[in-house]
Order: sequence, then structure tokens, then C-alpha cells
Amino acid sequence: RYSLFYNHLKNIEESEGGLDKFTKSYKTFGVNQLVEGGIYCREWAPGAEAVFLAGDFNGWNPFSHPYKKLEFGKWELFIPPGEDGCPAVPHGSKLKVVIRAQNGALLYRISPWARYVVRDEDKVNYDWVHWNPPQSYIHKHPSPKRLKSLRIYESHVGIASPEGKVASYKNFTYNVLPRIKDLGYNCVQLMAIMEHAYYASFGYQVTSFFAASSRYGTPDDLKEMIDVAHSMGITVLLDVVHSHASKNSEDGLNQFDGTDSCFFHSGYRGNHQLWDSRLFDYANWEVLRFLLSNLRMWIEDYRFDGFRFDGVTSMLYHHHGIGTGFSGDYNEYFGLHVDEDALCYLMLANHMINSLHPECITIAEDVSGMPALCRPVAEGGGGFDYRLAMAIPDKWIQIIKELKDEDWNMGNIVHTLTNRRYEEKYIAYAESHDQALVGDKTLAFRLMDAEMYTNMSVLMPLTPVIDRGIQLHKMIRLITHALGGESYLNFMGNEFGHPEWLDFPRIGNNESYHYARRQFNLTEDNLLRYKFLNAFDRDMNRLEERFGWLASPQAYVSEKHESNKVIAFERAGLVFIFNFHPYQSYVDYRVVKRFVFKYKILLDSDAGEYGGHQRLDHNTEYFSEEYQHNYRPHSLMV
Repeated sequence: RYSLFYNHLKNIEESEGGLDKFTKSYKTFGVNQLVEGGIYCREWAPGAEAVFLAGDFNGWNPFSHPYKKLEFGKWELFIPPGEDGCPAVPHGSKLKVVIRAQNGALLYRISPWARYVVRDEDKVNYDWVHWNPPQSYIHKHPSPKRLKSLRIYESHVGIASPEGKVASYKNFTYNVLPRIKDLGYNCVQLMAIMEHAYYASFGYQVTSFFAASSRYGTPDDLKEMIDVAHSMGITVLLDVVHSHASKNSEDGLNQFDGTDSCFFHSGYRGNHQLWDSRLFDYANWEVLRFLLSNLRMWIEDYRFDGFRFDGVTSMLYHHHGIGTGFSGDYNEYFGLHVDEDALCYLMLANHMINSLHPECITIAEDVSGMPALCRPVAEGGGGFDYRLAMAIPDKWIQIIKELKDEDWNMGNIVHTLTNRRYEEKYIAYAESHDQALVGDKTLAFRLMDAEMYTNMSVLMPLTPVIDRGIQLHKMIRLITHALGGESYLNFMGNEFGHPEWLDFPRIGNNESYHYARRQFNLTEDNLLRYKFLNAFDRDMNRLEERFGWLASPQAYVSEKHESNKVIAFERAGLVFIFNFHPYQSYVDYRVVKRFVFKYKILLDSDAGEYGGHQRLDHNTEYFSEEYQHNYRPHSLMV
């Protein structure tokens, strides 16, 4: 794998003048404004017979501005400035690339490199708009330094409002970012930013890869949002989708030059059978240029601090993970079923990012457990910084769905939370957007279900269902946070047990926005119990900020007691003790401590401010002693 990567890198050096020049193509492809007022255009359309540019600037004459054909399927066009020196194509002009296909048909296409596309309310398809304002947004704040402890708030701009509408970049900037900061998260991961024609796709059916979604505002609005986040010390990651692309041809990449291939594999291999989307040909030189330049544009133009790569499992294997289980056997990760071209692209992407912008972070969403995905490229690894611990949310769902509280297996919980590849960093999470979507359930809804509609008021008696749900919600999140990885992730709203599910407007729900929103106002109502979960999540993050357990070595688990339902472990100098027994509390319970110290309670899920029963005295001091317990020399009583 390293040899394949090295050969690609060597070819880029020899034929393109280096990786730096190769990945700057976002500045030359598409339609680009020159300083002197002219316009330089370049496209890659290997299957085209002829290429033209049409738009408002030439009265939509499809033949007045033909491109010149170059080598290797490239086409270029220079349009001089007007006689008055004004730009040849004014800011805000609508454009189309006109392709004469091999069968003679004229195809009106949006450039794959388009920076801004919009859809009028009375239209189905998006239009390409030339974005060249007289004064673009100027970033005022530097990016935060690379974080040791990553606490990620997974977010979607469009649903980030209690109102039933598509929320804006401005709303996120001034209403949501302060909330994220207060909750103790130091990183926001933005979904659905790359333009996607179908809102209900959650941003995973991308149509314009270089365009920030216009449904939330302008490119400058997004730049301001990222800049304000940086001023708060918040790192901003982009959920990037390079695993597949929308099948749209009128406003997407599909059949751009009139052929079945171009950016994609032709025929069966170029189609994802489950996602109904197109699959990139990662062995193609121009596809590599397109995707690598895309990453660089988001970093350099918008100041994103890194990426979460979506659908990595689909990229890694020719079977795309469809109908395939992964047991951990190494034969599952090495063989002809692995797409080495896709893996080589990921290595190139991480090498480029690490070389040109070493402060950036990359995350892999891989369910298969591909070995060395988060090891350096120089070792033959994938080069990612983190990978998602995707088994953890599945385990919590399985436990809650299938087991009575008395049957919870402490050893199995600990195994799932600690079972990760040596020296590869994992992002732990109890739930993400996947569990919030319609057809699934969040942890809060699984635990409390219909009673969330009637019994979340503090004026109502605390029912057994609500009591159990609130307590387990806190405990599950804390043990996942403290034991499950080297980073932590939460999907917006789940921190306070957001009720119901997430469903975007579509034909099946009469285009309703009722479930496509986040009801942050629930935490601000002092008569509702959501405030307890919100406060616990905030203080949990603030405690990690103080002690840094995510950046500490993996925890030492001293107890996983099946009959007592107790888990105890040490990490970052702290002792974590969890009692999962449904009805049994303990007095003078002895747990292991490696050193002789005095201890006090720092965080207590049973505290009154978190909706607990206040059974512990926080003024109590606990002293460890030289008393052997569980084969360790020191212990203390709690």
C-alpha cells in the first residue's frame, strides 16, 4: 500500500510539479476572476466533442464563447475584461457549461468546480451563480492550536433552531456557537455544508463539492461563522463526503461530459446499490486532482480545521460493506476485495493535509476496523488522526433494547468501551445523528419513550421510568466519555435528551419541518427536567477540560463486578465509580486506588442540580490506605 502511495506521489512530483501545485487546481479550474478583470475558465470533460460557456453575460448564447481543447480531456477559455475594465462576467451572474456530447446533444451543466449554486423557489434544479463580490469576508481570528482533548459537538446548521424552518449560518453564529462554548465543547463538526440538492439526504448526496450550501446563506456568512468560532477557541471540522456523489446530472457531477464515466467508474462498478449514488474512480488522475483540491479549498478559503471523512468503509472495499460482517479476522482487511485505489487516495489526502496544514485534524468513519487506518502514512497506515468507535452506540442500543437492568453485563460493557486498536485514537460516543434519525431512537427516547411527553415537568411526580431514564442517560454518557476513547462526540440536542426523532421535510411527511429542528428552548424552561441533563453534560465536559482524561493513557479498570453491577477505573488521576444496579446501593464499598491520597467528590450524577436524589455528602473526604484489594496494594472505602 505504501508503494502504491509512493508511486502516486512520485508521479505527481514529476508530471505536476509537486503536491502543492497539483492541489491548487481549485484556483484555476471552473470560472476564475483574474486581477486585471478577465476571466479564465478550465474544465475537464474527456467525453465532450466541444465545450462552451453561456450565461447572463452573453445573453445565453450557447456558442459565442467556445473553450479550446487541451491534452488529456481538458478545455480552457479566456474572456478579456470589458472596454471599461469591468469584469467580463459580473458578480451574481448565472452561468452554465454547455457540453456537446458525442451523440451531438447539447448539455447544460453546472461546473464541477462551481463555488456558489442557488435554487429559486419555483424551480427544481439549482443554478450556478458566479460568486465574486467586490469585498469578500476577511478572517480576523487565527485558528485554534491543535487540541489534545477533542470534545466534538456534531451539528447541522439547517436544524439548529426551535423554529420549523431552515436555519441560517447567522443563526448558528450568534445563537448556537455561544451555547456550544458554554457546554464545554471545543470542536464543532458541521454536517451538510457541501451543497446537496435534496435537503432530506442530510447532506450525504452531494451535488456541488466546492459550493457551501446556499440554503443557509452566502459563502461569506459561513466564513464569518467559522471566524467567530475560532474567536471562541472552537475548532471547526467539515463532514466531507468523498465516498460517493449524487446521481443528479442537471445540477450534479453525474454524466457531466455526456458519458457514464468521467469522474466515476462506468457501468455496475460506478453505482452504489444501497445509496443509489455514483462512485468515484480513485485511480483516475483528474479525479485525484478534483478531490484533493476540494479538501484544500475548504481549508484555505473557509479556514476549516480538518475533516470527518464519511463512508470510509464503502470506499475501502469493492463490496462497500454491503451484506458483510467484520469479525476482526485479518483476511477481511487484506485481499482482492480491498479497493487499493481508494485507500491510496485516503493516504494521499492525509499526507497532503499533514504536509501543507499540519494543524488540521482528520477523522475516519469506518465500521470495519481496518488495521492501521490511524497510523502514519510512512508506516503504511491510512494517516488519519482519529477513527469513530462505532461499536459503542450499537452496544448501548442492544443493551437497552434486549436486556433487563438486572442482566446488564459489566464485563461486556467494559470490553466494548476499551476494545480498540493499540496506538490508534478513537472517538467515543453514546449516540450520534444516526440514532436520532426517523426509524431509530435516541437513548433518551429509548429509556423514557412516551413519558417524555407527559412527565418531564418538575411539577409532576418523578415516575420510575423518568427517574431511571435520567439517571442512566447521565451514567451512559459519562462512562463513554471517560473510558471509551481519546475523544468524545455528541450530536446537537442529545446532550439534554432531545425528545422525539429527526425527520427532514419530504413527501412522506407532507414536507413538514416539525421534526427538522432542535428545541434548545427546552433547557431554558426551569419547570422541565431537560435542564438537569444539560447541566450534567456541561459539567462533565468542564471536568475533562480541567483534568484532560481524553489525552491521558487508557484507563486502568480495577473492577467490573457482575452481581454488584459496579464498574470502577482510574484515569488522569481520577477514580470513576459506576453503580448500574437497578435497586441496590452500597455503604463502605472498597475500590482499588493505585496511590495513597485524599479524595473528594468532583462530579456526582446523583446530585440535585442534575436531577438526582442527593444521597451523597460532598463534604466527605475519602482516604486511600495500604489495604490490598483486587490484587492491588492500595484501596479506599466509598
